[in-house]
Amino acid sequence: MNDSQGTRINKYLSEVGFCSRRAADKLIEEGKVTINGKVPEMGTKIQPGDEVRVQGKLISPPKEEHVYIAFNKPVGIVCTTDTKAEKDNIIDYIGHPKRIFPIGRLDKPSEGLILLTSDGDIVNKILRARNNHEKEYIVTVDRIITSDFIKKMGSGIPILGTMTNPCEVEALGKYKFRIILTQGLNRQIRRMCEYLGYNVTKLKRIRIMNIPLDLPIGKWRELSEKEMGELNRLLADSAKTHEEY
Repeated sequence: MNDSQGTRINKYLSEVGFCSRRAADKLIEEGKVTINGKVPEMGTKIQPGDEVRVQGKLISPPKEEHVYIAFNKPVGIVCTTDTKAEKDNIIDYIGHPKRIFPIGRLDKPSEGLILLTSDGDIVNKILRARNNHEKEYIVTVDRIITSDFIKKMGSGIPILGTMTNPCEVEALGKYKFRIILTQGLNRQIRRMCEYLGYNVTKLKRIRIMNIPLDLPIGKWRELSEKEMGELNRLLADSAKTHEEY
């Protein structure tokens, strides 16, 4: 047990947030601490896998804090974790020290906001959230936008064997429009435009739920506590409304 590797028991109890080192020393002196069922000597070190108890209560190390980041994806970067098969992958581009993965995807020729995390639970919650899961885009096309185009895009387009959900669409110029989706069909906006005879020349995502795009291209930042709080509130509301999903 008194190996050169490992963490001293008093330091361990302090690091996991159970008590101060001084209080830990007192507990050890009083024989209230056990390592793998045995009362340790002062200065004994904890090894990975050891079972530590105080007065019979199991002391677990704190859960690793997850990472939640917003990234402004450049055109040409692929939203995949397969770093061997795809040299222009999002994981190598960001180079984060923790193992992270994108929430959903953004096409290789598209740019803008994508969220990445080390938390698998929140990935599932966001991808399953039917309501409140708004994604906002600014899209440029190769033909002049008509009022008929805006109306049809907003009311639903038949693609991939289904009808797209009604959505908010607004013209921003002769060739540019804003669209807010709550669906995530494969290449949805491009397919919708193609159905109406338009080709997308630029597609930029500027918002996911309550998270805005506020970064230069190729840069990332951690989500703020306020953003995480609101995100979790939206996901909780979504789960209440769509429990059957």
